[in-house]
Parts: sequence; structure tokens; C-alpha cells
Amino acid sequence: MSGRIELLNATLAKAKAENRAALVSYLPAGFPTVDGGIAAAVAVLESGADIVEIGLPHSDPVLDGPVIQTADDIALRGGVRIKDVIRTVRETHAATGAPVLVMTYWNPVDRYGAERFAAELAEAGGAGCILPDLPVEESELWRKAADQHGLATVFVVAPSSRDERLATITAVGSGFVYAASLMGVTGTRVSVGEQAADLVRRTRATTDLPVCVGLGVSNAEQAAEVARFADGVIVGSAFVKLLLDAPDLETGLARVRTLTAGLAEGVRSRA
Repeated sequence: MSGRIELLNATLAKAKAENRAALVSYLPAGFPTVDGGIAAAVAVLESGADIVEIGLPHSDPVLDGPVIQTADDIALRGGVRIKDVIRTVRETHAATGAPVLVMTYWNPVDRYGAERFAAELAEAGGAGCILPDLPVEESELWRKAADQHGLATVFVVAPSSRDERLATITAVGSGFVYAASLMGVTGTRVSVGEQAADLVRRTRATTDLPVCVGLGVSNAEQAAEVARFADGVIVGSAFVKLLLDAPDLETGLARVRTLTAGLAEGVRSRA
């Protein structure tokens, strides 16, 4: 079975044709359990998200804020392994038909083997990988494996990225560009800020790839704000916090569905 980069591209193109931003959700595998994580991923896709990123929990998630760090710790204490991440991708995609990516630090993939990881992700129906800490200059091994298996390689750009650097990054990425709305770690913010709009503008000057904005979006109003200038709105910590704070999984899933529906309405209210 080939990868699903074509499905990812088509999903983003469909959102653009509908004059809206795509809603991209993030949830870590194995949180609160492997089965619970799959149920949460399916819930967001059934409630209005277009794409889901499945996080591969890491013991040193330096780019993640306290909410996702806590979820990763719960998943790791629960014994989550790469095979569980692949299973989460497989079952989520099978249940929804939606594009499913893995967001991961490079070290676990490197240790597992880039070719092996790419092959298993593609076999599971995965659309690709987001690799926030993999420098473009060191990415050839992964990109070769990803291309061979029909997977997207999504790189992250930040407000501190100079225009020349943006061009270097976007020249070798595929699927979309992940634009970090601000400097810092993941988490909800009171305001997404003007930095994100400027970053999207500068990134678009270097590529035809869709530009999706993450870090800080947590409600429908912020989603609508970002949707006015970005091709996609990425939400993660807000979902994870709902599951963390819920007294049980079913309550958490209900809250996740409600938030997703609101966010989906937000990305469709582009003015």
C-alpha cells in the first residue's frame, strides 16, 4: 500500500476550493491510553477536523509545552511504543478515510530506522511526517525514504526564520509548511499575534505549498483569525488539555467533539 500524500494534497486543495482554511488537529498516541488516543483522533475527524497529526511521545519533548509534556509522560508510563503509534495511524485512517500524519522528533525515527519507519507508516495509510527538529541539511536520508513510500515531509518554520532560510526549507518540503505562530513551545495563547500573518506572507513568497499555522490556537475566534491568512489552522494543546482535565474518557471525548465543531465553524468563517 502506498502512502497518502495524494490524499493530504487533495484535502488541502478541497479546503482552498471551499474558500476556507483546513482544520488540522494534533493528539499524542497512547494518551490517555492507546485505545483512548485512537478514539480521540477519530472523534476530532468525525466532528469537523480535516487532518490529524498523531504525536510520537518522546522523553525529552523540548518544543512542547507543559500540557503535551504531561500527556507524553502519561503515554510513556503506559508503555507506548512505535508500533502503537503505527496502529493509531492505521485505525484512525481506516475509520475515517482522512489524512493522518505523524509528528515526531527525529531521534526515535533515526533509532528505529528511517526506511523501516517510512515503510510501516505508508503501509498503515499514513500521509507523512512532521519533523520539527530535523535540519533540512540533515534530512536527505528521511526524504529519500519518504519519497519512495509516497509520504509527505513537513518542515517547521518560525518567525525568526530569515527569508533565505525559508526558501531553503520550503524547497525540499512537501504536503504543507508548518508555520509556528510565535517563538516558544506549544500551548494555548491569549492572542496568536501578527507575527504569524507576517510569517505566512514571507513563506508564501518562497513556495506554492499550503502554509498551516500552529502553536497557540485554542478557540473558534482564534481559528477564524488565523483562517483569514493561513491555508490551515493547527490545534493541539487545547484538545489535550480537555482530555487531561476530564474525569473520564467519555466526558473528554464529548468535550473534544464540541471544541472541534466550534473550531471547524471558525475556519469556515473566513471574512
